[in-house]
Amino acid sequence: MSKKIKTPRAKMPEQDPDARRRNFEEVPLGLTEEMAMIEASRCLQCKKPLCVDGCPVSVKIPEFIKLISEKDFSGAAKKLWETNALPAVCGRVCPQEDQCEGKCIVGKKGEPVAIGYLEKFAADWERENGSGEVPKVAKKTGKKIGVVGSGPSAITVAGDLLLKGHDVTIFEAFHKPGGVLVYGIPEFRLPKAIVASEIAGLEKMGANIECNTVVGASVSVDELFEEGYDAVYIGVGAGLPRFMNLEGENFIGIYSANEYLTRTNLMKGYLFPEYDTPIARGKNVVVLGAGNVAMDSARTAMRLGADSVKVVYRRSRDEMPARNEELHHAEEEKIEFVLLTNPTKFYGDENGRLTGMECLKMELGEPDDSGRRRPVPIEGSEFDFDCDLVVVSVGSNANPLLTSSTPGLELNRWGNIAADPATGKTSRKGVWAGGDIVTGAATVILAMGAGRDAATSMHDYLTLGW
Repeated sequence: MSKKIKTPRAKMPEQDPDARRRNFEEVPLGLTEEMAMIEASRCLQCKKPLCVDGCPVSVKIPEFIKLISEKDFSGAAKKLWETNALPAVCGRVCPQEDQCEGKCIVGKKGEPVAIGYLEKFAADWERENGSGEVPKVAKKTGKKIGVVGSGPSAITVAGDLLLKGHDVTIFEAFHKPGGVLVYGIPEFRLPKAIVASEIAGLEKMGANIECNTVVGASVSVDELFEEGYDAVYIGVGAGLPRFMNLEGENFIGIYSANEYLTRTNLMKGYLFPEYDTPIARGKNVVVLGAGNVAMDSARTAMRLGADSVKVVYRRSRDEMPARNEELHHAEEEKIEFVLLTNPTKFYGDENGRLTGMECLKMELGEPDDSGRRRPVPIEGSEFDFDCDLVVVSVGSNANPLLTSSTPGLELNRWGNIAADPATGKTSRKGVWAGGDIVTGAATVILAMGAGRDAATSMHDYLTLGW
């Protein structure tokens, strides 16, 4: 067996679970230079790197890893920038285990190369030790692009089009750019300073960012064209909360995950009253759902001082959609999984405040359309438990504000924008879309992949025509 395969995979140093469950500081502490170089030496430098095929933005993985092994950390970061505007973000939140690392040849006989750890290392090293220079942009084309939203797909489009010499203005509804990266993902998983640094790089490249601008309300897509924009990209995400329509769902103490995380993350509710954004701090908290957003909500509740946090999910552990790393971290932080259980109603007191919920036990039947076994209720298995805060994390829908104010923009049956999956082109000439507003809630890296494809198509349109 190759010595490279025998070398054990790097173990990421982390905050102690008992300490971190009560603070908002980042959980992984990062690899040292020596650890990164040893891990990079495990890469086989395949002639046909399957890891690159597994990456939606085609990061030059063997090339940046080779630079780390040679101690050229700055060169590694710059190699990442060639295809990825957000390497420090992706190194933290991408599901590498299902993408690049899932295709790694080293992983066939042992543990795959820790590509995500190395991406995080290189981007962090450059931010902390590098010159601060950004990629050079091409000669100005004179074309003007409006990008609606500032999440991962929008940032990717903006970065790619800036590199090609176009003028880009990003319109963001909130008071800070970053989209789901700042309002949805908690500080302990993705520090706001990291996102701010990567967006500052776009501004150095020439991006203009207009916050507190709600396209669809304060200005329409049609008005952007009237103001001289040559093309528009819509990357507004899927930010409309989804509830379960259960009895008692309007009791005080029931949040959507969207509101709960936005108040806590972007608006610093966890620092109230220093920041004037109150957030309910439950003692017995229940989170409904089992995706990454549910884990973020549960781990946030624990950090806000809960005595007990339960994740209630209608299937078993094997079907939980969250990343294994997130599930592992949640369990380490003493979050309890209540599985094969579905809520049926909520209880409240005379003041309209939540006091508890009724649930029904489930068992798994035949697989449904998703390939997961369908949960089937067990008749007569109802039971109650006390709770004073519930966070509903069962997905999200497309916000109709922009789409309803844009004539001729075709939608699918879920209210998402219909766009060509290969190019991002919509039914409106000069308008592209990508990310969660097209696919529904998905991952950061898939949104970035859509942004990359759309930027290529938009450049062709701006230089060659529709």
